[in-house]
Amino acid sequence: MGRSSGFIAMHASLSSGQVDVCLIPEVSFALDGEYGVLQHLEQLIKNKGFCVVCVAEAAGQELLQNSGATDASGNAILSDIGVHMQQKIKTHFKGIGVHADIKYIDPTYMVRACRANASDAILCTVLGQNAVHGAFAGFSGITSCICNTHYVYLPVT
Repeated sequence: MGRSSGFIAMHASLSSGQVDVCLIPEVSFALDGEYGVLQHLEQLIKNKGFCVVCVAEAAGQELLQNSGATDASGNAILSDIGVHMQQKIKTHFKGIGVHADIKYIDPTYMVRACRANASDAILCTVLGQNAVHGAFAGFSGITSCICNTHYVYLPVT
């Protein structure tokens, strides 16, 4: 799970049962064309009258202009795919004469500010305890993690 993964978007979409389109970085997509996202949204609006789209932070970066900028950690600063999608959808539906009321919700703070669920809390506790056990056993330069359902120590370097 990380910013280049669609883990959160995909799991939120699957668990809600409300999302019609989930765009994740692991699967490339086209906006235009016969099999493009916009054409699919057109069909959804025509058939259901509404649709819900969930977009992962790193999805569709190849469709956006890369600024080449990096953050303090040296990671590339991603372009805002949410705003881009909102504008493209508005423009598309306006162009075909269909009224589309677009709501854009950026969950950045909601995702990071909500309480951990029970399984996340347990996982963090166990990983933290294992890290302490590793330190008391004399290990350094390691991280505590899960690999194939087993708790293990892996070297950081």
